Amino acid sequence: MVVTENSEAGREAAPIPLSQLDLLLTAQLAIGWAGERGESVDEQRLGWWRTNLASEFGGQDLFSRLLPKSWEWAIFQGVREAARRRDEELRKQDHDSDRIISLFNITFEIDERADERFADLKRSGKPPVEALPGLAEVVSDNWDQDQFAEWVQAHGKVDFVSAPIGRRIRGSAPDSLELLVRHLIAACSPLTDEYPMPHYRRAS
Repeated sequence: MVVTENSEAGREAAPIPLSQLDLLLTAQLAIGWAGERGESVDEQRLGWWRTNLASEFGGQDLFSRLLPKSWEWAIFQGVREAARRRDEELRKQDHDSDRIISLFNITFEIDERADERFADLKRSGKPPVEALPGLAEVVSDNWDQDQFAEWVQAHGKVDFVSAPIGRRIRGSAPDSLELLVRHLIAACSPLTDEYPMPHYRRAS
């Protein structure tokens, strides 16, 4: 799967493996969940966005009453959207935002397919941690920042530089969607108080 700007025709011809879409969704949901503010000082997560959807007496209580069959998916949909909006805010600060590749802005086709895959999984009847088993490595009732940091670091190490909008990974984006997602996750390390917005910049 090629994710560079010059390969639109090739991407349209080649199907995107579900395993790669699931990896992308796992990354988006895990980071969306971890980036929440959290409920209390003891359970406060990274605080990259000012939401409290996954906490027991926050969004969890509301959604479980409103959507008894799909409340877990509603929570993950909410934290994913919070992360996507923050990612978009940062990208728009760049002078050429169309060239930015991030976890929430890869290509139109891939982003669209990820949305479709999310909807399919939501309809499957399985809870999120069963439909996307990788989530279980991150999401739990008790926040553990060290555990999240280990999950991030398990995706490897990349070379990046600090840019005004976040961490720009050196070099060109990998052709493989799987490798691209792993690099973008890895560039979240070390963890900081603000969302680091790992990204590649497409060649002009």
